[in-house]
Amino acid sequence: MLHQRSLLYLLLGLLCCGSVYAQDSRKQLPREDVVEVPAIGKGLCVSNVFQTNMVLQRGKPVAVWGWAAPGEKVTVSFAGQQATATAGADRAWQVTLEPMPADATPQRMTVQGKAATLTLENILVGDVWLLGGQSNMEFPITNIVDGELERVSANLPQVRLLTMPQGAGFDSVRSFHRLHEWSSWSSRHFRKGDWEVCTPETIREFSAIGTVFGRRIHMASGVPIGLIDTSIGGTTVETWTPADVVAKIDAQETRDMLQEWAEKIAAWDAEKDLENRIARWEQRKKKVEAEGKTLPPHETRPTDLRPGPVADRNRPGYCYAGVIRPLRGLAVTGAVFHHGFNNCFRGSAGARMYYQVFGKMIAAWRQNFGDERMPFCIISLCTAGEPQTQENFLLRMYDVGPYIREAQYRTFRDLQDAGDPNVGFVSSFDQRKSWYHPQIKVPVGERVAKWALVTQYELLTGRGSEERWLPPAIEKVEAVDGTIRLTLSTNVATADDADGEMLGFAIAGEDRRFHPATISYYTDGKRDNRNRLQYKKHMLVLRSPMVPTPVHYRYAWARNPMANITNGRGIPLATQRSDEWILEETPVKFPTQPGMTVEEFRRWRPLRGKQMKELELDDTLRRIKEAEATLSELKESYEKSRADWEKQKAADAEKIREKREAAEADRAAD
Repeated sequence: MLHQRSLLYLLLGLLCCGSVYAQDSRKQLPREDVVEVPAIGKGLCVSNVFQTNMVLQRGKPVAVWGWAAPGEKVTVSFAGQQATATAGADRAWQVTLEPMPADATPQRMTVQGKAATLTLENILVGDVWLLGGQSNMEFPITNIVDGELERVSANLPQVRLLTMPQGAGFDSVRSFHRLHEWSSWSSRHFRKGDWEVCTPETIREFSAIGTVFGRRIHMASGVPIGLIDTSIGGTTVETWTPADVVAKIDAQETRDMLQEWAEKIAAWDAEKDLENRIARWEQRKKKVEAEGKTLPPHETRPTDLRPGPVADRNRPGYCYAGVIRPLRGLAVTGAVFHHGFNNCFRGSAGARMYYQVFGKMIAAWRQNFGDERMPFCIISLCTAGEPQTQENFLLRMYDVGPYIREAQYRTFRDLQDAGDPNVGFVSSFDQRKSWYHPQIKVPVGERVAKWALVTQYELLTGRGSEERWLPPAIEKVEAVDGTIRLTLSTNVATADDADGEMLGFAIAGEDRRFHPATISYYTDGKRDNRNRLQYKKHMLVLRSPMVPTPVHYRYAWARNPMANITNGRGIPLATQRSDEWILEETPVKFPTQPGMTVEEFRRWRPLRGKQMKELELDDTLRRIKEAEATLSELKESYEKSRADWEKQKAADAEKIREKREAAEADRAAD
């Protein structure tokens, strides 16, 4: 429920801490959203995306819109331009300003109606970038490794920040509230919906990846940068895609997902839900009172009827409608999207659905912002969980995460292969942390900046400039003499040349049993003028004694993978595979349980345990074989070394004996 006591809470905030609520003042707010500036005002107003301190997009027509009395004439003045419109019967008006060059000089915009004039100050003209996805894009700068260093370095008056509120879903309008947004997850309010100048204070809770990206491109280009963070933690790809777009996708996995949502919505009983909540409240109250305590003031007896699944933020189209659609028509440069975690809970069918939807989502965002070739950079799913090692290599392969990364990379390749010059891709799996919010964000933001500085700003140029961001591509796969031979688009190396051992590929035969591969460069046997073998560093040979006849490969196939192959600029080879085997049937196709459909069986929890047991045993068998091979090698080496050593000792003893005998003979002769 929105609590619109704007003036009261504004005065309260000013009394407590000026323009920012301190912790004590947050405690005085109700545990719900507190709106300070509504999405649409009663009189002359603009959409809340237009504010003091904002950045307007350079080089494109700039739409400015808002509301006034029906029939009211509205004139917008900015940077020597004037544009006029008349409000329609729905109060809406819109004007368009001609394209403008970048300008770091603060300027004023006025919006004049019949009886009122709005004035927006300190506006710059530069590049506006959207930040999208879920919590790893939201993840604040102060929580990352060396975050305090990044924060205190953020005196960037020409970088401006806007964090979008979560919106009202399908009821959202072409604006948004400026508010103190309540988070039940964090049990606190977050200020949302305000354009702010980037300072060490305003950046505290802003996206870490966005901060690093924005700072880099601003410092390199000298252009003012506006960053709009639209990300929301715990969200899925389908919620960021228009509902009508998802509904038109003719693929089984997407249809199944939509059917599940339809069934959940139809089954929702708000009265029953209220009854259950009251029962839980009464039970808790009884327990607390039995301990001689009282419930906290905010824990009152439930009285409201909740909307249920119809207002679930992961309902297909919900976040798009609440966060992206309100910005429709805003001139921007492009978008950066980091996502995937919450689509990892539906097995391989969920990953297939991700691939079916993701490309359509990108197209919808581009259409929403009026640019069918809008630059769009994909950051693949980050790490989580126990790191993959040689000991648990196969066990860690049983995870939906790499299937999601594969869907993201395939979407990138689809667009790139179709001639899209403005799609980018960045891997983040090599920033290895066990937490699902890995705190190593600076390298990820810098990789995105490299993509932008090469492709959009053309400031990183010269021979091989694309390698500063573009991952190596596998162009040819051959099964040759018990190996798999890969031809890549560029030379590759290891992330750390100290040891030179390439890691991350697994290979399998028709039995679907993968094992980690030994990876080497290909040679055709030719030698240089110093008789050294010549290796082709854009070709790799994969082999394993456990896989005599390999037919498929997988690379970086774990949520937290052991993989280190990069191009010459340190850009990782992306997560990918050559097979189409699904998670639930690799390595073994277990028979479907009686009374279950195939899809129900694939979601059957014990199936995961069965497959993981197979993989655990395969890991153990491989380690036994490796240990046996090592023992055999060591035994052979030992026996040879021992024999050589005993021979050497005997020879040395013989020499000593001969010397002694010679010495004794010399003494006898004297």
